[in-house]
Amino acid sequence: MARAGLTAERVTIAGAELADEVGLEQVTMSQVARRLGVKDASLYTHVRGLEDLRGRIALLAADEKTIGIAEATAGRAGRDALIAFAGAWRQYAHTHPGRYTATQTPIRIDPELAAEAPGPRRAVQLTYGMLRGYGLAEPDLTDAVRLLRSTFHGFVALEAAGGFTHGRSPQRSWDRSLDALHTLLEHWPPSREPTSREGDS
Repeated sequence: MARAGLTAERVTIAGAELADEVGLEQVTMSQVARRLGVKDASLYTHVRGLEDLRGRIALLAADEKTIGIAEATAGRAGRDALIAFAGAWRQYAHTHPGRYTATQTPIRIDPELAAEAPGPRRAVQLTYGMLRGYGLAEPDLTDAVRLLRSTFHGFVALEAAGGFTHGRSPQRSWDRSLDALHTLLEHWPPSREPTSREGDS
C-alpha cells in the first residue's frame, strides 16, 4: 500500500534536491526513500525505477530553467535579451547543479511524460524567438542555437569543475563572451553551403 501523501511529484522533487546535493549520478532509489522516510518499495508505486526518476528530474529541471529564462527575457530584445537569457541559464546551473546536469545528459524519458511537459518545447520557442530578433532564419537558426548552447554549457561546466584557474575573473570573461556572441549574431556570416538550382534533386 502506498504511503499517504506520497506522489510521483514528491518523489521527483526529493530526487532533484538530492541530485543538487550529491550529484545526479550519485542518486539512488534507496537514498530517495530514506529522504522521504519510506521503504524503497513504496517509491515503485509512483516511479518505475531510477531511469524513470532521472527522466522526471530532467523534465522538472527543464521546466524550472525555462520559466527562469522566460521571466528574465520578458520584454527584452537583442543584446539585452541575450544577456538576460544567458544569465538565467548560468544562474540555474549554479543554483541547481544536479538538476542542470539532468537537462544536459542523454536520459531516456517516458514519451507520454515528455509529450505533456511544457519545459522543453517552451525552451525551443524562447531560444528561436530570441535569435529571430537578430534576423536569422534556417538553417542559420539551428546553427546559432547550437553555438549558444555549446558556449553556455561549456562555460558553466568548466566553471563548476574549477577549470578557470587564471587570475582573471570568470565573470569578466563571461561578460566579454556575451559581447562577442552579440556581435557575431548581429553580423552572422553568410552560408558557404551550395545553393540548389531549380531542377536539382
